[in-house]
Amino acid sequence: MRPLSEVSPAAARADAGQSGAALVEHYPRLARLGYLVLPHSLSRDRRVLTAHALAQRSLQAAHRAGPVDGGAIALPRRPEAADPGYAYVRRQVLRHALAAGRPSRLRHRPRRAPFPPRLPLTWGIRLYPHSGGADELALEQRLSAVSGAARAAFVLRGLEGLADGEVRRVLSEAGVADPHAALMEADGVPAAYELLASPEFDPCSLQARPPDLARRRRYLRAALAGFAALLVCGALLGLPGEGWSRGALSAPLYARNPAAEAALDPGALRRVPATFWQRSPRTDFTAWPTRGDRTEDTRLLRRALRVWARPGGGVRTSATPGTPVGPPMGAPQLLYAGEVGPSAVVLFHDGLRVVRYAEPRDADPSKGAALDFARVDGADATSAGALVVERAGGSVRYLTAPWVRQVRVRDLLAPGREPDASRRTPDGVTGPLPGPAATPGCRSWYAVELAGAGAVRLVTDLGELAPARLTSGPPERPHDVSGRAEYASWARTACLLPAVRAHGVREVNSWMYAEQPLPEGDGTAQWLCTRAETWRGTGSRTLAQFQAPSGRPFGSGPPGVVAARAENAPECGARAPQVLAGVLWKSRGGRWYVLAAGSEQFASLTTSGGVTARARGRLLAVRAGAGDRARLDGRLTDGSRAGALR
Repeated sequence: MRPLSEVSPAAARADAGQSGAALVEHYPRLARLGYLVLPHSLSRDRRVLTAHALAQRSLQAAHRAGPVDGGAIALPRRPEAADPGYAYVRRQVLRHALAAGRPSRLRHRPRRAPFPPRLPLTWGIRLYPHSGGADELALEQRLSAVSGAARAAFVLRGLEGLADGEVRRVLSEAGVADPHAALMEADGVPAAYELLASPEFDPCSLQARPPDLARRRRYLRAALAGFAALLVCGALLGLPGEGWSRGALSAPLYARNPAAEAALDPGALRRVPATFWQRSPRTDFTAWPTRGDRTEDTRLLRRALRVWARPGGGVRTSATPGTPVGPPMGAPQLLYAGEVGPSAVVLFHDGLRVVRYAEPRDADPSKGAALDFARVDGADATSAGALVVERAGGSVRYLTAPWVRQVRVRDLLAPGREPDASRRTPDGVTGPLPGPAATPGCRSWYAVELAGAGAVRLVTDLGELAPARLTSGPPERPHDVSGRAEYASWARTACLLPAVRAHGVREVNSWMYAEQPLPEGDGTAQWLCTRAETWRGTGSRTLAQFQAPSGRPFGSGPPGVVAARAENAPECGARAPQVLAGVLWKSRGGRWYVLAAGSEQFASLTTSGGVTARARGRLLAVRAGAGDRARLDGRLTDGSRAGALR
């Protein structure tokens, strides 16, 4: 059973005089102790100098502690602590030697121990302890393989002759979190304690050797060349013309620039009045008022602007495809600054992008921050209805536009169910709404209805700041989803939306371009085209679906089968609304058919390859074998030929 940590209430106090006397008397022993405990990743020369520095700095700590208060009641000393001055300086040496082996963290001030000591200092020479034999070398290798705390435990046992209980107490006072584990690790080193007194480990008995003289000459020549180049560059920058002078067109790197400084000034942020949207000639993000309960928090806004301009390593950054992630191009518009859930959130808009900055409410830098970019140029009333302010635990919170009067949540996979109303704060932030795929296996897909500006628009979260608008209808005339048939169509399409998640999608339009009676009287199938348009213009994705009759209740059919897909293709878009796709389908009677359907622009269809057939009109059904592959194309009503979507 592991014993309890043996930590004394307090060590007997020692004044500077006692500590100085102990340091002078036991200096070689303290230097050897530091040399053995220091990390063996340091060179032997560095360990020698650092061991001396640690021993000398232990006396500085005693001077800072000050003299003992004569009126204080002295605590009872342990029998082993007959010399409190030595115990004190030994503890300081151990503490700093162990600190030298711990990894540094950037958010804290770097410790002095890992760096070369200021004093003592050598120049042009290297100092090493005298070499020992094979046994000393083996012990050196075993000590380098264990932790610093285990080395300290081994040295306290062997060099200081302390019992395990006293070793645990000394390690605990030196800052070791688990002295018992250090002792157990030290048990794995063979107890060759007599070797600790060897000259191999004595930093006070040294031999001198020169450094690498050839390398030193190379470094000196490189330093002289760099200094000469610096002088030449400084002289060139002062010359007239293209150099850095009063008449130069561009300022030097890192010079002060008024526009760049204004972009980082919270006082220069553009703030929109609460009622401006009612008279604004534009209905987009530029008409959104400044909202939130921390819009006057200058420190929060300054942190957000600085992180935007220069995000550090502790900032989690994301951006939609094609979105630049550079600093603000002048003073941006402040959309929102407030507390949402466990975070403080700031939303900016600079005309091209929406930028979201989020940090913990207590502004603890150790917890990091998030910076998200989304491109929203060309937004209008149909696409500027909401922005995501928080996404956590499978739920989403939106900041809605000022013209949105009502927010409701609808499960697209349950088209017959009425949507649920959602409450909002006075600033327009919704409560936590279920995310799109709140359940595994795509048993639900939630979208949000935004009612306002004379329309009810359906949007869904695709993992970006701006939710994607869902529409129905032909590419040249898309409209907001409405009616029983369109909701039923989206019920079998929604589970295909992950194919366009995190792709910078602005709008997803899905429309039925053909209905086809199936052979052998197996019902009527529907052919749909689903096209996702992006904010950046390029990167559109198109899916052609085949939805066979399911025989299930209204809106509960399985997702459609993707018959074809394409990226950056004009088909099924406003420029080229035609679409053609085909599938190999098996009837209820077990026979295989090639089925194909085109939009109304097709006059005839043709298959070749494994299955050869021709059909007048835009529907085709021909017998085939299992595994047959056919090439599909067609002729448009204007006489030109067009291939299938691919």
